[in-house]
Amino acid sequence: MAEGWSSAGVDLHLDWSRTGRPARALADALRAAIRSGRVRPGAIVPSTRALAADLGLARGTVSGVYADLAAEGYLTIRQGAPTRVATGLHPRPRRTLPAAVISHEAPPRWNLSPGQPDMSAFPRAAWLAATRRVMTSAATESLGYVDPLGDPELRRTLAGYLRRSRGVLAEPEQVVVGAGFAHLLAWWAHVVRARGVRTVAFENPSLDSLRAIAAGSGLRIAGVDVDDEGMRVSEIDAPAVVITPAHQYPLGVTLGPARRAALVRRAVESGLLVLEDDYDGEFRFDRRPVGALQAMAPEHVAYAGTTSKTLAPGLRLAWLVLPQRLVREFRDAAPALGERHPSAIDQLVLADLIETGAYDRHVRRMRASYRRRRDRVLAAVDPGLVRPVGIAAGLHLVLQFPPGGPDDATIIRAAKRHSLAIGLLTPNWIDPAGRPGGIVVGFAASADHAFTPALEALTSMLTGLESSESSTDH
Repeated sequence: MAEGWSSAGVDLHLDWSRTGRPARALADALRAAIRSGRVRPGAIVPSTRALAADLGLARGTVSGVYADLAAEGYLTIRQGAPTRVATGLHPRPRRTLPAAVISHEAPPRWNLSPGQPDMSAFPRAAWLAATRRVMTSAATESLGYVDPLGDPELRRTLAGYLRRSRGVLAEPEQVVVGAGFAHLLAWWAHVVRARGVRTVAFENPSLDSLRAIAAGSGLRIAGVDVDDEGMRVSEIDAPAVVITPAHQYPLGVTLGPARRAALVRRAVESGLLVLEDDYDGEFRFDRRPVGALQAMAPEHVAYAGTTSKTLAPGLRLAWLVLPQRLVREFRDAAPALGERHPSAIDQLVLADLIETGAYDRHVRRMRASYRRRRDRVLAAVDPGLVRPVGIAAGLHLVLQFPPGGPDDATIIRAAKRHSLAIGLLTPNWIDPAGRPGGIVVGFAASADHAFTPALEALTSMLTGLESSESSTDH
């Protein structure tokens, strides 16, 4: 019977059998691993001592097999150096996926994708310094399995930070830390469904991937239109709602004061469950950002924030501030969501960044940078071709085409010609038929040195679209 083994030092899985002559079986297993390409030319193989110990063989047996394989040209043995698979071998190609599911298309050269910060500006030095401090001072038990609601130190730190920066009314026990907002949305959807909710309202338009998460949790999606004052709160016909009141995605408007009051009143009087997605609330450019909706009704509004826009999406760190009455329900629901909790060390590092002021300094620096970029986009685009939509905030800007403007297929072809990554407005509509078209420009996504050519590619693309539309009309 074949058995799998993994050697100490250098891991190597071998399928071999103890029966018969062990030397021959080991040699056959090594040849098969090399011929199949599972162990590539130039790869280090385990030392004779380590492999012998793992397989329960005499070291002399393994040494003899290695010598035989070296003589056959499979291995290279040099005194004082690790044994390696010989170069110049041509192993059987590895099995690949069918060509139909493999994309060989090069990624766009210029990146104006929405929803991405400038990751080249990630505060590496500050993160590294915080990591050193954490690893020097962290208690041993803090490196174990974390509380499913998040590390207590980060929850305490976030409660203070959110009170100070966004006006959120939060106690540490109300804060839940998750592996990104998508994780927290799925968690929230699971909890509200367990409460009997079957329909959740979303802004129309809104991010289609978030609606898909709610729908995947068994909730029906009800769209509520957005105008210049934000979501039309009076049209909500569902027991729960997900809303971006500070900077609506993607249209970029703010929920007006009267509608904020109406939404809170509805939550208090009828028990409407509200999830406030404050995905980029740190980035308001023209004045101080509007405070969190949660502060108006902390026992009825769950508040969500994330590092995916302030630092990097790859950190997978986000938070919810819950009404007290939902905390126990979230804890009870945690096992159903699986082990998707963020790294304990990353949570401690973020807490350190906030406590030392490094996080605030980074946010202020990026706020100034993104404001300059947004101003440059507005100065570069021709208002006769597209209409910019939204307040001076965030990491993206919608450029809306007039009626009869280019369709999505035409925009996609034009973007490919200019090797430009952008977003489309259409997929965000729940019911796109008859809705305005446009593009969503993520002015934060590029590194500083690449922003100017990316902006040039955008303006060239828009001019080309106008020219093609004019020629079509004639």
